[in-house]
Amino acid sequence: MSKRSIIASIDVGTTKICTTIAETTGNGDVYVVGVGITPSSGLHKGLVVNINEAKEAIRSSVRKAEQSCNYKIESAYVGVTGRHVDSVNNTGVVAITRNDRLVRPDDLKRVLSSAQGIKVPNDRKLLHVIPRGYSVDGQAGVKNPVGMYGYRLDVETHIITAAATSIQNLVKCVRGIGLDIDDLVLEPLASGEAVLSEDEKQVGVVLADIGGGTTDICIFKDGSIWHSAILPVAGYQLTRDIAIGLGLPFEVAEEMKRRYGSVMPVYESKINANSPISEDGHGVSYNDLCDIIRARVEEILRLTLLEMPGSDYESLVPAGLVLTGGSSNLSGIEVLGRDILKLPVRVGLPNRVSGITDSLNDPAYATSVGLLLWGAKNQNTKKWKGNWFKDRMKQVTSKLVQIFK
Repeated sequence: MSKRSIIASIDVGTTKICTTIAETTGNGDVYVVGVGITPSSGLHKGLVVNINEAKEAIRSSVRKAEQSCNYKIESAYVGVTGRHVDSVNNTGVVAITRNDRLVRPDDLKRVLSSAQGIKVPNDRKLLHVIPRGYSVDGQAGVKNPVGMYGYRLDVETHIITAAATSIQNLVKCVRGIGLDIDDLVLEPLASGEAVLSEDEKQVGVVLADIGGGTTDICIFKDGSIWHSAILPVAGYQLTRDIAIGLGLPFEVAEEMKRRYGSVMPVYESKINANSPISEDGHGVSYNDLCDIIRARVEEILRLTLLEMPGSDYESLVPAGLVLTGGSSNLSGIEVLGRDILKLPVRVGLPNRVSGITDSLNDPAYATSVGLLLWGAKNQNTKKWKGNWFKDRMKQVTSKLVQIFK
């Protein structure tokens, strides 16, 4: 029987904090044993705006998760999002100079170091260096070059950076409650682990995680990440539009969006499109509510489309668009997505873990589940406990070398 170990994840979102605790085995199975969900505080659009409030919200979520399973966690995988995140693709090349011309793990370190030779401003820090593919003597499409013979090794990488101060504030909040951080993970990368199939990543797919404060986008192609972006528009803006457009308190607008919201009301049979709906003493037209929601969701979908280069996006992502995040629960969003993008569209559920998953069987928890899956794949990587910025690149390269040994 495989030895079990404990991992935890913390999704620090704009509307909620979700802590999950799971048991994992050496073969990558993830069994959720504890969940703690609390309203978010001290954050806006994925950024910490009040450290004390954010720290207490995280503490409350962690405490709930620990109480639900009687485990005490010491560290966690933490999600990162926000408009401050940026990405670039870059290449690296090295020569194989040994007499046997055999590619070894040390050569992976050298070529990845070569690829990261871009100028990173002092106010930005490295988050991920992800190899998209290798070439050996011009032979492209190589996934694992270790053990191959060649004179020249090339790599294409996707490099993700984040604002140093934003990362430092998030780290301060988590460490302020006595937890170490196993890894900081870009949230759409984590969500992709939870809702995308390997086939979709191989042929080409777009993931759009429409959360509370941001819409996180990743494009996958040939089994690896091709492009990533963060849009500063999501569920919060939907609710704000409803509140302003219909003259409602924000909390009432949020509840109406959750209970009655649809982007394709013509398909709804449970409510007459011309009927008034009411919540907490406030009455509005169902049609007006859905019109406002549809306008904002159309904007999000079109902004997602703009992240794809050129007009030939159908050949780039034939697997289409996978929507996840809390706002993807809006009725009719798949139909609207197909109408606008002319691509296959589905809503992705995080269903690749077992255990107490009833509360997590919702697109809103794709990042939380994905962080666990990311951790299960990389839990042999040594945790960073010192200066994260100083040690981050060393951790990234050692992780990649372990994968290809």
